[in-house]
Amino acid sequence: MAKHVSETPATQLLKQQKVVFTEHSYEYLEHGGALHSAEVLGWDPFSVVKTLIMQDQDAKPLVVLMHGNRKVSTKNLARQIGAKSVEPCQPEVANRHSGYLVGGTSPFGTRKSMPIYIEASILELPKILINGGRRGYLVGIDPQVCISLLAAKPVHCALLD
Repeated sequence: MAKHVSETPATQLLKQQKVVFTEHSYEYLEHGGALHSAEVLGWDPFSVVKTLIMQDQDAKPLVVLMHGNRKVSTKNLARQIGAKSVEPCQPEVANRHSGYLVGGTSPFGTRKSMPIYIEASILELPKILINGGRRGYLVGIDPQVCISLLAAKPVHCALLD
């Protein structure tokens, strides 16, 4: 039995919306990222999804959901969303937009409403692990929840690591 983690804005939203999810806690490692959590939880990093807070040329924030073992092609992403450029936000800026600490950012229950883009191949997975709103805490969900609950738009912007 996983130790119970107190609620986060993400889990509150999932519960309100009656989304079925599993809880997965692990020892957080600074800069360990999705590869670390996948390893300690025994998951394929392709199924562990990172929540990345990025911004366009006007510093407007957006969220990108990406496989744990892939990088985002910011060029491809910008082209698909009609932006001139896209780049990662500085950690303190990302924290301000999301309301979460980098390393514990969930796409659910963010402070600001931001457009969300999901790598299309994530939607083909039966289940994903995604941050539950705290460092060292992931939730297992059906990736379709990202479409139904977040109105995430599928994009093709994965680069092999």
